[in-house]
Amino acid sequence: MKVYLVGGAVRDKLLKRTIKECDYVVVGSTPSELISLGYQQVGNDFPVFLHPITKDEYALARTERKSGQGYTGFICDFTPTVTLEEDLVRRDLTVNAMAEDENGNIIDPFNGKADLDNKLLRHVSDAFSEDPLRILRVARFAARYHYLGFSIAAETMLLMQEMVAQGEINTLTKERIWLEIEKSLEDGAINVFTDVLAEINALPIILPPLTNHWSAQHSQQLAMLLTNLDGENQQLIAFCLWLKEIKPTEIKALSESLRLPNNYIDALNLFTTFYPTFKRNLATEEQVLALFNQADVWRRPERLNLFIETFSVLSKEHAAFAKKLKNAAKKATMVDVQVIIKQGFKGAEIKQQLDIARHTAIAEEFA
Repeated sequence: MKVYLVGGAVRDKLLKRTIKECDYVVVGSTPSELISLGYQQVGNDFPVFLHPITKDEYALARTERKSGQGYTGFICDFTPTVTLEEDLVRRDLTVNAMAEDENGNIIDPFNGKADLDNKLLRHVSDAFSEDPLRILRVARFAARYHYLGFSIAAETMLLMQEMVAQGEINTLTKERIWLEIEKSLEDGAINVFTDVLAEINALPIILPPLTNHWSAQHSQQLAMLLTNLDGENQQLIAFCLWLKEIKPTEIKALSESLRLPNNYIDALNLFTTFYPTFKRNLATEEQVLALFNQADVWRRPERLNLFIETFSVLSKEHAAFAKKLKNAAKKATMVDVQVIIKQGFKGAEIKQQLDIARHTAIAEEFA
């Protein structure tokens, strides 16, 4: 039995990037042997085990044979005779098809190190085309390593374009599409991810509402905005900036096609509704109050704060306008409904007086 560090950990170690997780391949072993050594098997059809102490993933070396459509239609062979090279050849990119033995020696049968040096993302073999999920993974890697100057090899771009034309990408589940998008948002270059999909004609399939709004100019503008992001709301803000040109009426279809989390839906609904209203840094008291009401700043101030934080990223002028929104919100939320009630107003009159008082507070900033 031999154990090798494989995949992303080897790649990122060579790139001198922080290694987030370590995956290992075990050659010449069986499930029963690993279980006897204390490893915990995860999944019955997939030979992956958790180390008894580190909880790192250890997978038996395996080969795969296409048996159906999509990224799940494979038959695995993980007998002890499967070699390390047979395991590595089934991987997506050459930079992900390297291994390291226990002595630190790099096993690189597909010249992944050379592609790392040349900053190229290249598919290992024609078996790449059997798994449509790899299209999104390559787009994500292009986004992740864009800051290092990486690009996708021309032959890999052509192969992905052919896969899209053949319809394999249509078999991807909503959950997997969103997962790859979310990871690209986290990596901070969702514009590069989108550029790749646009170039291989996958954007109308993966993100139809974005198709008519995406352009090289939009991509460049977004890239500049993303460099200014920081903090815990970074992904949500990037998401809203990415899709700021779509219409609020398109969000329902988008959320259904991707099964977006509620916080992403709420943030995008608010931003796409009011960004067109305020993008020229002009507003009436009524428009500002409409924003406050839809954000429900009275009970959920964090929703308006996210809008303000996102709007501020657009430019210095927008940041100044957002500051006025923040000041107006602070004053409007200080209006005390109990004071109105004590003045003798009842029923619908309370709501009317409350709106008047809030208008007055907003006018101090926007009159």
